[in-house]
Amino acid sequence: MATKENDQIIKENNCETKMGSPYVLEAFTSIFETGSISNKCCGKLVVLGKVCHSALVKRTLENPLFKDLTPTTIIAKSIQTWNNCLALIDSPSSSA
Repeated sequence: MATKENDQIIKENNCETKMGSPYVLEAFTSIFETGSISNKCCGKLVVLGKVCHSALVKRTLENPLFKDLTPTTIIAKSIQTWNNCLALIDSPSSSA
């Protein structure tokens, strides 16, 4: 059920085409593995939108390849990444 919902959200909002592959990979790495996300990638993530961000993370968690990951940890990291990017993009110094 959830997979269908996420797929529909992703399709309706063109989530997969809004960010270029290098940025998707960078965001993915910072959430599902360990790594930081660049300012430029943060900007792309914020433009992508929270709805797309959440749906993509949730859909990835449903993939059998990631069955060993703890969903609560990943969701927490995705929220943290989103909030960090939002704060970075909203701060006046980021436009310099």
